[in-house]
Amino acid sequence: MEYAKGRIGRVFTVRIDHGDDLILELIKLAELENIESAVFMLLGALKEAKLVTGPKENKIPPEPLWFSFGDAHEILGIGDIFLKDGKPKIHLHTCAGRGDNAKLGCLRGESEVFMVVEAFVFELEGISARRVADEEQGFAPVNFGRVSDQE
Repeated sequence: MEYAKGRIGRVFTVRIDHGDDLILELIKLAELENIESAVFMLLGALKEAKLVTGPKENKIPPEPLWFSFGDAHEILGIGDIFLKDGKPKIHLHTCAGRGDNAKLGCLRGESEVFMVVEAFVFELEGISARRVADEEQGFAPVNFGRVSDQE
């Protein structure tokens, strides 16, 4: 286990509008506000998206099992923002439901907002966290380093 202790900094309430790309808008916010470390939660709806709903087999590195939809689904999600190669990287797990069907997974690639998504972003201060690619495991885990010893 590796961890860092920090505190909540700025808090953003964000409205992402119909037709916008959810992940792209979160990246834009991080770039505009110079957010390097954050956690966020969101709710709303997406018209289309792709989710990784698990590995095809229980082996590392994993081969993704994909679920995609092209009709409006209600969503609820939680994620984080950390830098990877100097740019904001979004990691978002979301549940998407329509009717009596629901899927939970990691949202990746393009995703189009249906009506609206509301996001609540909590910046993390006092830590330096970065995503570093691990080719052997097939993903980029978060690595931590202390920015300040101030509490």
